[in-house]
Amino acid sequence: MRIALVILHADPARGGAERYTLDLAAALRARGHHVSLIASSFAPKQQTPDDVQLKVGRGTRLSRYVYFLDALDRHLAETKYDIVHAMLPVRHCDIYHPHAGIAAESVSRGHLKHESAWRRSAAKLANSVNMKRRKFAAVERALLTGAKPPIVLSLSEYVKKNVLEFYALPPDRLATLFNAVDLKKFDPDARPEARTQIRDRFGISSDHIVALMIAQDFPRKGLRETILAMPKVNDPRLVLLVVGKQNPARYRQLAEEMGIAERVIFAGSTDDPFSFYKASDFFVLPTRHDPCSLVVLEALAMGLPVISTIFNGACEIMKSGTHGFVLDEPGDVPSTVSALKTLCDPHRRAEMSAAAFTLRPRLAYEHHVEELMRIYERAQKDVR
Repeated sequence: MRIALVILHADPARGGAERYTLDLAAALRARGHHVSLIASSFAPKQQTPDDVQLKVGRGTRLSRYVYFLDALDRHLAETKYDIVHAMLPVRHCDIYHPHAGIAAESVSRGHLKHESAWRRSAAKLANSVNMKRRKFAAVERALLTGAKPPIVLSLSEYVKKNVLEFYALPPDRLATLFNAVDLKKFDPDARPEARTQIRDRFGISSDHIVALMIAQDFPRKGLRETILAMPKVNDPRLVLLVVGKQNPARYRQLAEEMGIAERVIFAGSTDDPFSFYKASDFFVLPTRHDPCSLVVLEALAMGLPVISTIFNGACEIMKSGTHGFVLDEPGDVPSTVSALKTLCDPHRRAEMSAAAFTLRPRLAYEHHVEELMRIYERAQKDVR
């Protein structure tokens, strides 16, 4: 097949959707398909000769998005693809794959994902004037309420439920495809030296228990609640290692106020998440909303027990108490404390780690791509 994968930025450092798209392009090419990544920007060394960079100018984020849509329309009018698979709202595609959740839900309820009442109020006001976000929602609505809507590919049943709350789509316009992990890339037996290298870099001793968080949106992903829970665990061996590009200043201050500044380490962004999984003992992400967190699935594939919430589609693969803990409420600090305490126990942690390993076959990329090809074939039949 000749396949176009459309994403605004082809840069894996930006988050899970970007990493997924680049990994998917590689997997499809390995199967012999002709794949073009179509994006407004590419990370260094990520662009191949088949990829297409669309020029969007230097205006506001809204204007750059509109320019991107216009340039994409022109490109698709000139270039024939069997499948156009878009990771964001566009005007025309065969597969719409909203990794961050649907845009309509973000405009309507996005403010509820914040950690405090005043932040929710501020976010609600910001949503009302965020023209790019509202444009995303308008483009999405035109796409999904038109005469021939694309197949909406949900990362989880959690996302599919949200889709149906906003759009009355028939069953043949819906598909669910759980995220997948490159098991060769995330092989827990590979690069044994990575554990020591990361720990040495950040001054973490071998007897410390490392809880890892990888996140691009600290407030939504539950960093505050995790820091609040840390001192109540009352185990000086427990260290929280936070990976993400967001400014950590207010969280560093909170850790200082809680008297645990030396036990909360902010590592900044990384293009090598494997090494951080390798250096850690379990993963924590008490998120308020996550369609299907790729980092949670990568952590499980690496044998790390996970603490997350029912608002994370990735947790549909987990059994709470077996592979880690799935919390009912993101802001429930006592439940987070209880889960952290349990995972500080080496025997319980080893049991849950062994259980996490058993999930690896279900996370295999081969299974994911095979199912995706069947969805592509459905979309092609629609065109015929």
